[in-house]
Amino acid sequence: MVRALRKNNFNLRHLRAFRQVADHNSISMAAQHVHLSQPAITQAIAKLELIVGTSLFDRQANGMFPTIAGELFLGRVVRALDYIFEGANLANNAAMGQKTKGFGKFDQLVTSAQLNSLLAISTAGNFSLAARLMDISQPSLHRAARDLERLCGLVLYKKTSQGIELTRAANLLAKSAKLAFSELDQGLEEIENWRGREVGRIVIGTMPLARTFVLPHAINALMAQKPNIDVNVIDGPYSDLLHGLRHGEIDLLVGALREPIPIDDIVQAKLFSDTLAIAARADHPLFSNQNLSLENLADYPWIVPREATPTRDCYNNMFARSDGLEPSNVIEASSLVLIRGLLLGSDRLTIISSHQIAHEIEIGLLKCLKFDMGQTSRDIGTTVRKNWVPTRNQSLFLGLLQKAGDLVNK
Repeated sequence: MVRALRKNNFNLRHLRAFRQVADHNSISMAAQHVHLSQPAITQAIAKLELIVGTSLFDRQANGMFPTIAGELFLGRVVRALDYIFEGANLANNAAMGQKTKGFGKFDQLVTSAQLNSLLAISTAGNFSLAARLMDISQPSLHRAARDLERLCGLVLYKKTSQGIELTRAANLLAKSAKLAFSELDQGLEEIENWRGREVGRIVIGTMPLARTFVLPHAINALMAQKPNIDVNVIDGPYSDLLHGLRHGEIDLLVGALREPIPIDDIVQAKLFSDTLAIAARADHPLFSNQNLSLENLADYPWIVPREATPTRDCYNNMFARSDGLEPSNVIEASSLVLIRGLLLGSDRLTIISSHQIAHEIEIGLLKCLKFDMGQTSRDIGTTVRKNWVPTRNQSLFLGLLQKAGDLVNK
């Protein structure tokens, strides 16, 4: 069964009007910039106030001035509209002269329905399935999608043997739309918090090491203070998590930091440092060997992380020094539950953080071999978008993560 896609139903024209009224403290001045009548702008502000549930302006004889809620919302609206502006520019540049008629500044004319259709097609790869995701008719979805193409003068969709794919220009626009809609969601959350309602949502992308202590500790601490906050934890390969982060689908990543940083639109912050060890079941035959060599280690089957992870790099580098010596029976896995089960039921070895298996070591299930692996220290921390502005609850959670990291450092 196909689940309906979450849609952003803000009228972008209303948001543009709101921004101009706030900038000029005047409906008449705003009307000149957004090409709407004064009554239309008055109606737009009234509809926005109905959506957010509070007044956005203090209406005085000498002008319209944003309320506290209005200032909170304005910051998010400005960022959202700027994202759409940036996405339009990036899409135009990506077209490399292939733009047809369209409008030069189409970001001023695009609608939420058109951007929602773009995101649905990106997700579904098919017009009919995209319509089901949005819970609208296929003709309505198709019309919104093609209206967006005509508006921007760009080719956004291409047919493939698998269905419909977005062009490079369309992908750039879709990414900016996701970030814009994320800003508007955060704006609503901030207003609700200001009104005294503790609501909110934090989406965390997590890598293996963070799951054993730091992340559970921080989430439990958050729930103790903010029991009504929704926390969504997503596991997955780093590349998938990074994609979700950069597209506004994930708020922050927690796990091993990358060196060098893979792309310049993210920021990494260290929580603590960790070292790797070689682990096995507590009664493994190698614990009777007091002078372990790489040859001894290569004689046994291994469990290793997937390629392109810091821990796998350490494993590869360790055996790269051995002139071709390498274990022949290797399983790739990242699940701690699976790794523990494989270790306990066999003579397999694994390379892992001793912190990650601290509980298993404490109760005597696993032990770390005394083998010098050289310098294996790596930083564990958070990764966020470079220009991300967290909500109050997200900032609180970042602080709790740092406190959990400090406990590891002690």
